[in-house]
Amino acid sequence: MVSRVVCLRAAGGAGLACNPPASLLWLEVLFVSRDAREPPGMCSRLRNHTPRAHAGPDGRRRRAGERGQALPLLLGVVGAVLVGVLVLAALGQALGGRSRHQRGADLAAVSAARTMKEDYPRLFESARLEDGRPNPRHLSTAAYLARARAAALEGGRRNGVGISSRDVDFPGGGFAPTRVRVRARGAVAVPIDGTDRKRRRRVAVKATAVAQLIPAADGPGEPGFASGGGYDGPLSYRMGKPMRPDVARAFDRLAAAAREAGVALSITSAFRSDAEQARLFAANPNPKWVAPPGSSLHRYGTELDLGPPGAYGWLKANARRFGFIQRYAWEAWHYGYIHNAGSGSVGFGGGRSPDGRRSALPSFVPAALAPLLNRAAQRWNVSAALLAAQLYAESNFNPFAISPAGARGIAQFMPATARAYGLRDAFDPAQAIDAQGRMMRDLMRRFASVPLALAAYNAGPAAVGRCMCIPPFPETRAYVAKILGLLGGAGDMGAPGLEVRLVE
Repeated sequence: MVSRVVCLRAAGGAGLACNPPASLLWLEVLFVSRDAREPPGMCSRLRNHTPRAHAGPDGRRRRAGERGQALPLLLGVVGAVLVGVLVLAALGQALGGRSRHQRGADLAAVSAARTMKEDYPRLFESARLEDGRPNPRHLSTAAYLARARAAALEGGRRNGVGISSRDVDFPGGGFAPTRVRVRARGAVAVPIDGTDRKRRRRVAVKATAVAQLIPAADGPGEPGFASGGGYDGPLSYRMGKPMRPDVARAFDRLAAAAREAGVALSITSAFRSDAEQARLFAANPNPKWVAPPGSSLHRYGTELDLGPPGAYGWLKANARRFGFIQRYAWEAWHYGYIHNAGSGSVGFGGGRSPDGRRSALPSFVPAALAPLLNRAAQRWNVSAALLAAQLYAESNFNPFAISPAGARGIAQFMPATARAYGLRDAFDPAQAIDAQGRMMRDLMRRFASVPLALAAYNAGPAAVGRCMCIPPFPETRAYVAKILGLLGGAGDMGAPGLEVRLVE
């Protein structure tokens, strides 16, 4: 059995000291057995002992106790390091739990937003069909939110994070929310020290994530706006060829019917500017086969040269019911789209009037405003359906609306903007809608994109021009998404879609 310290021996002396004086610094600790015998008189001889100085490696005289000071210092450093390791281990476990909950919140928010993206157009579907029956495609706001909330809860469960219904909300509100916020709550068991794993403390963990539907702007690389011909509106592309959006949608229907009949259509040419037509005519100056510059129907974005030759017979028998006619008897490949009146040329609109006939305006437009919208659309070459959806989002068709920021009238013009467009009375629907059409024409020419033009109408051209994107303002993004949703609910399949983004 070894006792703790029983005696001390001076490093330079020959005896044991039981009660060394305070000045004794350089000492060596001896562990002896309990039955060890102390030499007689040893303690008494050393009580008045004074330590001698010894020469160090550098030749200087040092006290014998200086070397012994390093031992407690070293032990203190080792202890501090051990404490730090334990603290860092506990902190690492806490951060690991926090990271797991944050990842679960992110994935739950994205799951909810994806469900919202799929359901968003259904909010704008009519609640009833034309015959009065309930529309199965229509989705109420309550059902829309319930489906998104359920997706968030399921996303959290699959990722091992507990999320309750009260932890999911929709910032911004309104009848068509585009943002979802998810909070993940839980606890992590952190060990108090490194010796007893049973001694743990539960630390609360909370993580938050926000996802949003972001309107997808036109991609780079292909012109989004026609120029240099008889048509200067937006372009859609099929098989890499530009055409009017309504022509593109009609071709989609035509091509789908052809596929069902076992015929695969191709497009060899569509919209051509006058400059492109001039180059083509210079290479083959025969007016029967190539129209002179300025006279080709291709400059209007309505003409398609289709193939292959094996499809000519099917096209001749079926193209007209999709709105296409063969323009010239000697050109079996050349088909033109004939449903090109007014706002339909650029308008992405495809609703029906109350009498069931096809109309460029959605059914939610008040009858009194229809002539004003059609007139502005035809004058400024902007979709009547687009203008109508804007008015619904801006003022709910209220000609006397005034916003907290000072925007006025049915189209919500700020006074300075109204003056710039010559709008004398913002509360006069006829004047305001005409100015709205002109402004949207200008914005679409500048930004070559419906989503960017809408964003510029709401946030200002400068904010959009700085990034050539939809600015990261929740109000602006919700505004653009709402209008695109209205166009989609009105049957406009050419409206740009929405993207899911994790924004917080």
